Amino acid sequence: MKHHSLAARYRPQSFAEVAGQDLVRSILSRTAAEGRPAPAYLLSGTRGVGKTTIARIFAKALNCERAPAPEPCNQCAQCRKITQGNHVDVTEIDGASNTGVDDVRALRETIGFAPMEGKYKIFIVDEAHMLSRNAFNALLKTLEEPPQGVVFLFATTELHRFPATILSRCQQFVFRHLGEDALMAHMAKVLRAENLPFEDAALRLLARRAAGSVRDGLSLLDQTLALGSASLTADATRQVLGLAGQDLFAEFFHALHTEDCAAIARLCRRLLAQSIDIGFFVRELITTLRTLFLLAQSGPAILPHLSLTEDEAALWQSMAPRFSAAHLHAAWQMALDAQHGVVHSLEPAAALELLLLNMALLPRLLPVGHIAPASPPQAHGSPIPTPATPLAPAASPTTGAPASRRSVPAPPKAPPAEPPHEHAVHSPEAGAKPTPPTLSTPGTAVRDWTAFCDFCEERLQNGQSDLLHVRQLRKTPVEWTEEELRLMPADGFAFEQMERQRGGILSALNTYGAGVLRLTIVQPPPRRTQSQMMEELDRRPELEMFREVLGGRLMDCKPAQG
Repeated sequence: MKHHSLAARYRPQSFAEVAGQDLVRSILSRTAAEGRPAPAYLLSGTRGVGKTTIARIFAKALNCERAPAPEPCNQCAQCRKITQGNHVDVTEIDGASNTGVDDVRALRETIGFAPMEGKYKIFIVDEAHMLSRNAFNALLKTLEEPPQGVVFLFATTELHRFPATILSRCQQFVFRHLGEDALMAHMAKVLRAENLPFEDAALRLLARRAAGSVRDGLSLLDQTLALGSASLTADATRQVLGLAGQDLFAEFFHALHTEDCAAIARLCRRLLAQSIDIGFFVRELITTLRTLFLLAQSGPAILPHLSLTEDEAALWQSMAPRFSAAHLHAAWQMALDAQHGVVHSLEPAAALELLLLNMALLPRLLPVGHIAPASPPQAHGSPIPTPATPLAPAASPTTGAPASRRSVPAPPKAPPAEPPHEHAVHSPEAGAKPTPPTLSTPGTAVRDWTAFCDFCEERLQNGQSDLLHVRQLRKTPVEWTEEELRLMPADGFAFEQMERQRGGILSALNTYGAGVLRLTIVQPPPRRTQSQMMEELDRRPELEMFREVLGGRLMDCKPAQG
């Protein structure tokens, strides 16, 4: 007997049954009730949020025998044929496999014929962004002056790939992710229809894993129920989907607080042994860091705005005071920057372990003034060395961890005779409290702009970075202090290039070991026109004397170079 997935069996057949997308549903339902559809609609959004489903419901509402009406009746012959996919006037086209201009030309030949059974001839083009440019061009005239009774419904997950000429001819609707609570309610409705008991904690795990996609949520639910249990439990859900429990996260944050690298290494081995989904673990880690940061900043007042169970709220409320907000913020940013690299690494387990160790060593890699534990950590590892003690790879088991060392050549020391830069950090005076070293090299070397540009260029050549225009960065004047990096581009073009690379620059600084910095790109003043320069120059006293003595006049001027 053929098995039908939950997503197929519980596909909505009317606007009222669709979960979420209230605005889109109300507009299309009203359009169907008035019987005045537009020639073309563009439905965009991530996968599994109901684009094709709503397109089919709209097609049924337009061709229903009881139309015009806000909902299809799902009982007449027209509705049943569209539901079964064999209505002669409703054509579904897979844009991924019908991409050529010849396919569109064949489509245009059928458009001219009047509808045979229904009131409208409807074309639903799924994954429409896969059409070629020539195919889009072939559609332009048809969309601009469509025949009477023809409606196009384009569905896409990549709106940015549509030509502007197509976008301007369509009514556009953006489909949103379904909220966690709404997705849980939808899955609970399905489970009640199946007469299956369930735990709310299991539904929350599935909703988080689905990330707002209804189809993904039902597919994951189908996969979990395949275990054959009499009910849906949180333990079974974690086992089938490879999800980490709260005990693992609590264990990690305890090790993070105590800077226990050995415990983190053991935790990574457990994750690997239990076949935990590394990509989702990192995603949950980012969410948990956000939760802890907000709790550290705002306290219990933020709890109503966080999707937490009672157990999770109690756990993270007790954990948040152990960390400073700066430490949590830096770890949160580090996890976000490393997420793509961990998931797509050739060795994702090793990349994850390196990320977690980096987080544990953050207080050693950044100045104490920026990251200090909210409560003193327990005795694990060696004390933080001072600038007088360089960080050698074999200094101690803790400082020799992978997170504290990158294969980056140390920047050359400045010649003794050269005067220090205005913003350079001077050596501590006698009796002054020393500052801890940074990742790249002790003392001031981390704020060596030339060394940083060399580091970026080497990573670019090795294919480890997407930060382009390093040569332009090298020529840019900078002011690099302990808290801020100020870039002062020479002109508007350089300013725009650097603004586009802001994320890449911050990521490179983090990899280099510069820590948490505020990046400021100073916008240069607008370039003066030649007439403005000539007017300004003409008012100078020396030019007035030149005219009086020699009888000359100003013909042309150019801006000074350098």
